[in-house]
Amino acid sequence: MTEQALRILIVDDHTVVRAGLRALLEGEPGLTVIAEAGDGTEAVRLAQQLRPDVVLMDLRLSDAATPADGHGGIEATRRITATVPGANVVVLTSYSGRGDVVRAVEAGARGYILKAGPPEELFRAVRAAAAGGMGLAPEAAARLVHRAPDPAPSLSERETEVVRLLAQGLSNRAIANSLFLTEATVKTHLVRIYRKLGTENRAGTVSEAVRLGLLELDAG
Repeated sequence: MTEQALRILIVDDHTVVRAGLRALLEGEPGLTVIAEAGDGTEAVRLAQQLRPDVVLMDLRLSDAATPADGHGGIEATRRITATVPGANVVVLTSYSGRGDVVRAVEAGARGYILKAGPPEELFRAVRAAAAGGMGLAPEAAARLVHRAPDPAPSLSERETEVVRLLAQGLSNRAIANSLFLTEATVKTHLVRIYRKLGTENRAGTVSEAVRLGLLELDAG
């Protein structure tokens, strides 16, 4: 009897990347791609509907910059593992920082693979996750085993001002008016801040900035 192929859902916000992953995965015996998603919200919906064996998840999805309208890779992973029984998420990303690896694992991911790695690592991670194990790239495994922290991120003076106003609950428009910037510039600052701190929403950004000592909240 022929062994049933593992059913994979690809999640990435770049069409070309999804096409390349599909071609790569479907060229490997025992693997088949059943669907693709371009953002976290669609990924959650398709995972709940199709119940794939493995979800291959991009860590930094573009809709992470607009959390009111969608889910970033970490939040999508958390929702899928919480709502889809037996869900196996393998994160595929360009980032190998320990904070990213830890957040992915804490969200329920069963694998963490770098896009620059060899295809064999991806195949092994997919099969390991589907079998209930962990599939980690050597760099990711090293980040978890050797617990030396990554260098603390730093924010520019302007980015710190933006985070301080975030902490006051200001909207993008209000922040722009306060700092004499355009809303587009504020959004650009937010995307950079999210990337530096590894966060996906405003509340998480403020919390992480405080935890890292980059922002002090006034008492009282």
